[in-house]
Amino acid sequence: MTVEQNVLQQHSQKHQQTLLNQLREVTGTTDLQLLQQALQVSNGDLAEAVAFLTEKNAKVPQQDEATYYQTAQIGNDRYISVGSQADTNVIDLTGDDKDDLQRAIALSLEESNRAFRETGITDEEQAISRVLEASIAETKASLTRSHPEVWSDSPNPHDRKRQDSCPVGLKNVGNTCWFSAVIQSLFNLLEFQRLVLHYSPPARVQDLPRNQKEHRNLPFMQELRHLFSLMVGSRRKYVDPSKAVEILKDAFKSSESQQQDVSEFTHKLLDWLEDAFQMKAEEDREGEKPKNPMVELFYGRFLAVGVLEGKKFENTETFGQYPLQVNGFKDLHECLEAAMVEGEIESLHSAENSAKSGQEHWFTELPPVLTFELSRFEFNQALGRPEKIHNKLEFPPILYMDRYMDRNRDITRIKREEIRRLKEHLTVLQQRLERYLSYGSGPKRFPLADVLQYAMEFASSKPVCTSPVEDIDTSAPPGGTTAQVPPALSCVEPPPAGDVSAPQQQHQPPPQPPRVPVHKPFTQSRVPPDLPMHPAPRHITEEELRVLEACLHRWRSEVENDTRDLQGSISRIHRTIELMYSDKSMMQVPYRLHAVLVHEGQASAGHYWAYIYDPHHCCWMKYNDVSVTKSSWEELVRDSFGGYRNASAYCLMYINDKTPFLMEEEFDKETGQVLSGLDKLPSDLKEFVRGDNEMFQRELEEWDTMQACKAQQDKMAAAAARPVSAEPSTMVPHQDPEYMEQPSPPHDSKHLQEDTERAICTASAQDQRSPETVLSAALKVEYTRLVRLAQEDTPTHSDHRLQHVIVYFIQNRAPKKILERTLLTQFADRNLGFDERCKSIMKVARAKLDLIKPDEVNMEEYEMWHRDYRNFRETTVFLMIGLELFQKKSYVEALMYLIYSYQYNKELLTKGPYRGHDEELIGHYRRECLLRLNEHAAALFETGEDPEVNDGLTIMNELVVPCLPLLLLDETEEKDTVAVEDMRNRWCSYLGQEMEPRLQEKLTDFLPKLLDCSTEIKSFAEPPKLPSYSSLELCERFSQVMASITLDRTPADGR
Repeated sequence: MTVEQNVLQQHSQKHQQTLLNQLREVTGTTDLQLLQQALQVSNGDLAEAVAFLTEKNAKVPQQDEATYYQTAQIGNDRYISVGSQADTNVIDLTGDDKDDLQRAIALSLEESNRAFRETGITDEEQAISRVLEASIAETKASLTRSHPEVWSDSPNPHDRKRQDSCPVGLKNVGNTCWFSAVIQSLFNLLEFQRLVLHYSPPARVQDLPRNQKEHRNLPFMQELRHLFSLMVGSRRKYVDPSKAVEILKDAFKSSESQQQDVSEFTHKLLDWLEDAFQMKAEEDREGEKPKNPMVELFYGRFLAVGVLEGKKFENTETFGQYPLQVNGFKDLHECLEAAMVEGEIESLHSAENSAKSGQEHWFTELPPVLTFELSRFEFNQALGRPEKIHNKLEFPPILYMDRYMDRNRDITRIKREEIRRLKEHLTVLQQRLERYLSYGSGPKRFPLADVLQYAMEFASSKPVCTSPVEDIDTSAPPGGTTAQVPPALSCVEPPPAGDVSAPQQQHQPPPQPPRVPVHKPFTQSRVPPDLPMHPAPRHITEEELRVLEACLHRWRSEVENDTRDLQGSISRIHRTIELMYSDKSMMQVPYRLHAVLVHEGQASAGHYWAYIYDPHHCCWMKYNDVSVTKSSWEELVRDSFGGYRNASAYCLMYINDKTPFLMEEEFDKETGQVLSGLDKLPSDLKEFVRGDNEMFQRELEEWDTMQACKAQQDKMAAAAARPVSAEPSTMVPHQDPEYMEQPSPPHDSKHLQEDTERAICTASAQDQRSPETVLSAALKVEYTRLVRLAQEDTPTHSDHRLQHVIVYFIQNRAPKKILERTLLTQFADRNLGFDERCKSIMKVARAKLDLIKPDEVNMEEYEMWHRDYRNFRETTVFLMIGLELFQKKSYVEALMYLIYSYQYNKELLTKGPYRGHDEELIGHYRRECLLRLNEHAAALFETGEDPEVNDGLTIMNELVVPCLPLLLLDETEEKDTVAVEDMRNRWCSYLGQEMEPRLQEKLTDFLPKLLDCSTEIKSFAEPPKLPSYSSLELCERFSQVMASITLDRTPADGR
């Protein structure tokens, strides 16, 4: 066969597979033999093929036996659906409107087929184009939005600076988290990274590409090289992949928008990379068959062995990403076993000519990088849309593939038969155990051992009254007072005289006619003391009781022994099955888990991120767009196995653990040192990365210069605002903190003045004392009072730190010099009383302040302590106003106060445990405020009215969504994480409900923002302006609001 004939045959096979994929998607039929038959009958006309399948489904709604396919020739398509279970939910096209529906499908397929013939672009490629164009449009549209941009970069470039050798993230340029997840997984395959970085286009096409593939793939490869080089040597924390996405978008033109599926994108990406490397391989070959490194890395082969209607067949097929069904399986091996064996396989092993059909798949060649697609989406026929499968599916960090290899076919068949026999025995044992654990013939079942125990307890109970009805006092008036009744019928004593529940005698109602009493356990004043706790037999002799107890005790022991034996047998069988492939001969093909691509959300919307193993540091890393953080196997399990929240693994990437070249570092040939950073790059990419780093360095320097100028201007403005001294002096001018002295004497200064005058009066009790002596004594009196306040045990709603700055300083162990100067400043207040004694004390205090030399008190430290106290008061005001608004149910207004109080308080607590307020308390109300806003916005959305819907989405986009990263920053705060998941689940629940198309469109546009798991802090509105409060007023209002809030715990501020 010539090269041209081979190319034509491959193109024909690929085109046929495209038609099969289209036909499968439209009709829902997964039977490959039936699909091929439909194409053969219709001579490749898709419309006639759909009609053929529709008529066939109408005649035969459900076949008695599953039909399995036989591949007539060696397939060259790498993405065939292998090992999938038969889909019983075939789309029904046989209703009354079948003709109209067929015509619509036929027109759609004809248009699709015509477009493919004219452009050579498949529907799958057009789908890629739609999402890429939407991504770029979203990025461009974001630049023209009128409201503050939530997704913008931090203006401070230092926030975007890469820390040491931390991996580089990828910016989400608009619904492209799927791009980031796949690219990061491939980039961290060092062999793949080297192939891309050192790729050079064929010399013959550098000037002018010959065809569409070259025109598309070569520019993309160049941008991918640029992107990889930045991920290697950039000084940025994350880089922008927009240019690579632009290339993908420009390859296909479309106007529709949807979020791309990871598997589809990976298929197409590897396809393009293979084409690019194939061109290079063909140019470099010298009479030999060209080797494509992409094929060698990612593609393997399997042998399909089967029987179709009694005839055996055997074919070799190529595969790339191997699809696996998730529904109905608990772990990866179960999925693989189901994918490798289909139908009645007994006939495969027997010489009899059976009519049964079935097939097995055996891997003949596994790729170094083995990728599994986990099919977590299925089409809901009732709702008419896809749904995500959230079932739990476990997968191991090391996967041994020996049992699926063709060379182990005979051993595996023997073991599978043994496992089948053990499982049959296991089923019988489990059914027997179930009869013991769920005993009974009615709707309610109980363990048999418990039933026998209950019967033994009943037989052993001693009867107190003859009848459970007759022992109740029938003549007792309402309220529980017992009348005189015959002793034989009364088993209830009257309540004691001191019973507080008995009614007062002066309100005794008139006599009532006799009525049948009913014992009301929730309303009657007391339970009769002699009423038996359990029912008891009426009559039983000692001999009967002795025989019955002996029988019941023996039977219970027998049942417990039988139960233990069954449970032990079941455990042993489970263990035997688990160890069936544990011998060394079946552990020779180990594959180590390299990357897990996770999807969170529903079928129509969600967010992707990746967990990637770092073998050099022996840890898992989480790649979530711009955020790259160290993770753990436990976190991976929680997010990837499924069954917890809406997150689950969607794609698993394993690498052959016996091929170290995949993850080997490069070494310098001369020095033998490991190459890192720019040293790993070719010369052209070195220059490219250096240019980008220089640009980023200039941005850093410009920012630093701007900040330095701003700081200088602030310093000059502050200096200009200080009073000028009449005499030149080297001493720092005295300036009192605003909360200690103000221009006019308001309530705060008056309160502080009264404390000062009280201390002066106490100190000057003795006559003929000099002002200096009185000042010294007054300082001691005031300091003693403040120390007592600082050490006093206070109720949770009171905070003495708000009463005086020195209380705050004492609790936080401020330096003695800071305390002395602060206290002296209090007595130097010009607003002190106008009597001669206070004036003289004030003058002495001010003179002492002027005598303090700069080297005696560090003024920068002094100002820092007072600045911290101002921040503490501001935090208190934010918290107080936020809690007041929260109690008034003004959640929109309360949110920003609570958000800023939490952030400022967190900064304070980094300096010490007593610098701020209870972090748990503020976090609780911040979390509750977001939850209630989320519920309010969801209620507005449910109205379906445009104004209310828009208001609800505005609340989410402008208030709730920007705050979610704050709750996800600290992963140890489980309550915050659960709250975020509750909010997301609230909106994701709408995906399974019927709604108008306009609401569906708005929901689809909003959900990716809500489900974005990035912990990057977005920009917020400016903090609210705070009113001014005196210390007395602040203490009173804060005490009131703290006393009024109720939590399930007692909040503590650590003081």
